[in-house]
Amino acid sequence: MIPGLDIKHVVVEEGAAEHGFGRRILDRLPPGLAQRADPGPGRSGAKDTLYLLPHQGAFLKPCPGTREYICCGYQILHVGTDCPLGCSYCILQSYLSKPGLRVFSNLEEGVDRALRTVDSSPQQIFRVGTGEFTDSLALDPLTGWSGLLVPKFSVRKNAVLELKTKTDRINELLRLPFRDRIVVSWSLNSPHVAAREEHGAPSVRKRLQAASRCQREGFVVGFHFDPLICHPQWREGYQRTLELLDRYIKPQRVIWISLGSLRFMPELKVLIRRRHPGSRILDGEFIKGLDGKMRYFRPIRAGLYAFLAGNLRKWHANPGLYLCMESDEVWREGLEVVPPGRVFDRGGEDRVAQIRDEFGPARAADQVQTGLTGGSVALLVVARGAAAHQVLPA
Repeated sequence: MIPGLDIKHVVVEEGAAEHGFGRRILDRLPPGLAQRADPGPGRSGAKDTLYLLPHQGAFLKPCPGTREYICCGYQILHVGTDCPLGCSYCILQSYLSKPGLRVFSNLEEGVDRALRTVDSSPQQIFRVGTGEFTDSLALDPLTGWSGLLVPKFSVRKNAVLELKTKTDRINELLRLPFRDRIVVSWSLNSPHVAAREEHGAPSVRKRLQAASRCQREGFVVGFHFDPLICHPQWREGYQRTLELLDRYIKPQRVIWISLGSLRFMPELKVLIRRRHPGSRILDGEFIKGLDGKMRYFRPIRAGLYAFLAGNLRKWHANPGLYLCMESDEVWREGLEVVPPGRVFDRGGEDRVAQIRDEFGPARAADQVQTGLTGGSVALLVVARGAAAHQVLPA
């Protein structure tokens, strides 16, 4: 057993120990935990089994969006697949052909190749994240992902690294001396959904306490209300989360907040009912969207977004709101803004001035507080009122 993690088996696949990153993970394991053979039939998808293996594909890939909906231009840094949490709605249940916790032993070499891509296009801004196919921090005490990635991205002027999590495992991250161009973000939901559907994840309060600590330690933070889920008294539930957000977080140092509603591939419905028989997330009415995923009807989605957006704008006039994978019409109905086109455009000189006013001049003390140093400022990605952020060179 690994302290703080419910991992009982570690399978070391062929070639994993040939890479320095893989060897460092093996050195952190308790004696006798690593093994060469699979622990047995029926355990290959267990959350307590971790596979350490070299990744054979590309490490940096664009987010698998669809041209029918507006995309934020996210780039995925592929560090592993699956996570130790057991969220009932997790879309990875139907995406991954090889379930189970998988950590890539050749990540160091893969990151170096990805950064050569970043460095070869100095005029392009790369918004990179590791939280698409796994949780960015859930396995950090074992993998040391943050210790490898943060120093490398912090010195790049044309990239920002987002570490997205549902956990409060921030100790490894906080030990690092780097803050520049790093965004730590949390997936949030109502306390009801967090307790019933996000199995193994800390409460909303604990997530926001961790985010508050990161803010105090100089990190810029972000939040993702995704997936928003209709449930009894959902307005009161999400209002409670917003009250906790107000209690723990300084809105001026939040770089972006995304909103997205429950969506899933049709085949996930069977898996949810089999693996999570107590789940109520399938009780609503759904329609197949242009991307083939099941979604709430448009008026329901727009109503969810309008409620969250209206209350978040009371919290801060410009909280950096954007929608994840939605149509022009839903942007207009939910956020009351004209959407920015297929991919967010660069721009937002007014927001640059606003952030400079909020954070003050780029003195050394201010730099430590804001995490926007080394000639960087936060630019709002806007087009006629639509909002999201990127960290761009000043």
